[in-house]
Amino acid sequence: MKVFAGNSNRLLAEAICNYLNLPLGKATVRRFADQEIFVEIGENVRGEDVFIVQSTSFPTNDHLMELLIMIDAVRRSSARRITAVLPYFGYARQDRKPGPRTPISAKLVANLITEAGADRVLTLDLHAGQIQGFFDIPTDNLYAIPILARDVKENYNLKNVMVVSPDVGGVVRARALAKRLDCLLAIVDKRRDRPGESEVMNVIGEVNGKDCLLIDDIVDSGGTLCNAAEALLKNGATSVTAYITHGVLSGGAVARVTSSMLKELVITDSIQPTTAVQSAHNVRVISTAALLGEAISRTSQEESVSSLFD
Repeated sequence: MKVFAGNSNRLLAEAICNYLNLPLGKATVRRFADQEIFVEIGENVRGEDVFIVQSTSFPTNDHLMELLIMIDAVRRSSARRITAVLPYFGYARQDRKPGPRTPISAKLVANLITEAGADRVLTLDLHAGQIQGFFDIPTDNLYAIPILARDVKENYNLKNVMVVSPDVGGVVRARALAKRLDCLLAIVDKRRDRPGESEVMNVIGEVNGKDCLLIDDIVDSGGTLCNAAEALLKNGATSVTAYITHGVLSGGAVARVTSSMLKELVITDSIQPTTAVQSAHNVRVISTAALLGEAISRTSQEESVSSLFD
């Protein structure tokens, strides 16, 4: 087994290799003067079980092309099996046609990864579970819920905790966390007038006097979380903390979060934290290296991955 990494999240790849007690594979991923991507694998991979760790985060297109070219490089170097490990799968929010004459970009990206030569895909908290069906190769979708639940248990009195879904679409995810913590569930009903903006309408559930935990898979602009936190506090919540798997945090999102009523935003390292994230006083990053490392180990040894979440 060999693990390689592109430039999107090298720190996570190194942490995964530390968990596996393996050195990170030698690979050169650089740009020509015109920004063309050049990849050179620096060690023999003939007959090896190869894992390529690469989040397709900002700049999304560059990191996606790095992944595709790395897959092609190890395929042409006679690797026995290639697994694309995407801690964050970009384009996942384009999983359907929201209107006429629009693409289903998640399916296109799935096709690109498959055609490049990947034999398997390993990813974390897909925005829409049906994206697994977009791939014509085996795809394992891991869940960050066990990691988030463990962090909650270490930092909160569970008797006073209430899990909150920031919208109706995230109820299944919120219910999974509430079940693990054996606590109550509430829902924030919101109306979105245009992409990137949201207006909180109602809080469904009794949150008065509770420490509220907002749970979602992606935080991008941060508007939904900040509005939800404000609504929950107006309804009597003691504090509001957000637990999010993928900290996209584009534009002025970090500034919006730091100036909001959120007690804390907890994200995973599926996307490499920026300098702004690292310096924010109320943003904390927890590691997914052990989860991804264990999933990689079990995949290589042909063991069950789903049993990680039993």
